[in-house]
Amino acid sequence: MKPDLATLIAPEHTAIVTQECQGAVMGPNAGLAVLAAEARREALPNIVRLLPAARSAGVRIVHCLVQRRPDGLGSNHNARLFSGAGRGVDITPGSEGATLLPELGPEPGDVTLTRWHGVGPMGGTDLDAVLRNLGVSTIVAVGVSLNIALPNLVMDAVNAAYTVVLPRDAVAGYPAEYGEAVIANSLSLLSTVTTTEELLATWAR
Repeated sequence: MKPDLATLIAPEHTAIVTQECQGAVMGPNAGLAVLAAEARREALPNIVRLLPAARSAGVRIVHCLVQRRPDGLGSNHNARLFSGAGRGVDITPGSEGATLLPELGPEPGDVTLTRWHGVGPMGGTDLDAVLRNLGVSTIVAVGVSLNIALPNLVMDAVNAAYTVVLPRDAVAGYPAEYGEAVIANSLSLLSTVTTTEELLATWAR
């Protein structure tokens, strides 16, 4: 039986968590151009629509970004992903690459968190504590990528007793078919899969 969406995403206990919606990942000069292009095709325009509606409804917005020192100290070096990400992409604090995409804010009521390590926004970061202090029990996860970080976020959140809602058209992976397969075969078992239009209509009510 499908859960009632209005109950799941009631503003008093819901936050949108944006995952790596930053210049180095989704911007025009992103390190992985094919992923950025896929994200900008559908997911980013829908996130741009979602955030103002969520704020107006009283839903919290938490932006999760990744950054790295120029010398890489304190960041991971133990997987191919990290060696590739470190070449030619500036995610030092204050850089365009490490900064939230301007079309997403942040607005004064948003919370922005940064991490130095790992492949997801919750493991070993302040995200869990911040969400609990905000009274959040439902996470609406948006951003990238369905390849690695979003499954990591969903699994960590479920393990920490959060309910997760996943708008399938506000997340992206590469190739697109792979992202769709991850949603269909894994994330749909752990989250309530919905769409941007359903979220907007629910919060408008």
